[in-house]
Amino acid sequence: MTDRGAVIGFDLDMTLVDSRAAIMASFAAVAAETGVTIDPVGVDSRLGIKLEDELAHWFPAGEIVPAMAIYRRHYPLLSGPLTSVLPGAREALATVRAAGARVVVISAKFEPAVRQVLDDVGLAVDEVFGGVHGPEKAVVLTALAADAYVGDPPADMAAAVAAAAWPVGVATGSFSGADLRAAGAAVVLASLAQFPDRYARRFS
Repeated sequence: MTDRGAVIGFDLDMTLVDSRAAIMASFAAVAAETGVTIDPVGVDSRLGIKLEDELAHWFPAGEIVPAMAIYRRHYPLLSGPLTSVLPGAREALATVRAAGARVVVISAKFEPAVRQVLDDVGLAVDEVFGGVHGPEKAVVLTALAADAYVGDPPADMAAAVAAAAWPVGVATGSFSGADLRAAGAAVVLASLAQFPDRYARRFS
């Protein structure tokens, strides 16, 4: 049984929720309004990075902030109808809570958008940290003394390793199990449906 006060962190996009359609539709809206071609295949290959870093692949530096504003105008309207909870996510969070641990979501997504998505799909968590990616996630995980971090991109695994948290990869996003293992994942799950069993093995 996990000690009370323990912290288990989760990524959001493509870890807890399937937000791919909402993200792609929002980038399509940016492309339509600006006339700039944004290749969805390229966006999909990098899912999990910050919005501004993705837009930097398509816009010069001086045009990134206006493009972000367009994206953030469209995303709240698209998120609700186009986002769904991934298989096993509700059960994974329930498992953590039943063990007496806290559920924390740490995401590269804009924090108000993280909260909206969680509300839209009805996932309750104890704390949210948004706007952090890669080594920034490691800083948050270290400050929380997190026991584990669950995510779908390799950068999440590297962050967990750097923070001495148990790195759990879930291959529901844009990256393979091999990608996650190469970045330091101690275990790779096909979906969060496998999480309760692996969590029990680790913390019971």
